Amino acid sequence: MTEAALEDTVVDVEIRSSERVFDGMVWGIRRDVFDYNGEEITREYVDHTGAVAVFALDDDDRVLLIKQYRHPVRRREWEIPAGLLDIIDEDPLVAAQRELAEEADIRATDWAVLGEFYTTPGGSDEAIRIYLARGLSAADEVFERTAEEADMEVRWVALDDLVDAVLDRRLQNPSLVIATLAAHAGKARNWSTLAAADAPWPRHPKLGNLHD
Repeated sequence: MTEAALEDTVVDVEIRSSERVFDGMVWGIRRDVFDYNGEEITREYVDHTGAVAVFALDDDDRVLLIKQYRHPVRRREWEIPAGLLDIIDEDPLVAAQRELAEEADIRATDWAVLGEFYTTPGGSDEAIRIYLARGLSAADEVFERTAEEADMEVRWVALDDLVDAVLDRRLQNPSLVIATLAAHAGKARNWSTLAAADAPWPRHPKLGNLHD
């Protein structure tokens, strides 16, 4: 007997009630009451806009990293450029291009989908799409940065060195870790794992029908 494909599956549950019980500056908390396997269950979770991240790789196989302060963990983390999907009707690819320019003053001519993931599926509906950006050059505009971005540090790191740092647990940011390992595996497969930059994103809970 052939096993089914190894993939996550959508479950259509009956939602009895759904309310946003807290509105924060960036995201809120939602409480759902739903039926699952004959049982009524209540769950509260972060109601998130979703986000995009950019793994920018130059012609010398160096990756663009940024370092900025993240208050919940009291760390200045090495990350890849990323940002919220908080502009109404903005296409995720356009958001990724904007974030690369705003956070690193870089633009790219070659874009593809490198990976996607849910950050904390047990407590948040946040979904992140990671783009691979190549064909890099300086952006036309240099952006002013404030708040946590005011002292942002930029570094170009060889992909192999980045893989070593991830496997040695010196880097913890999830978008960076996932993107690094996906890029390392994708490159070994001659980038056959990439998807088109404008590929539909059906797993995003809020943008799944964006391209329909």
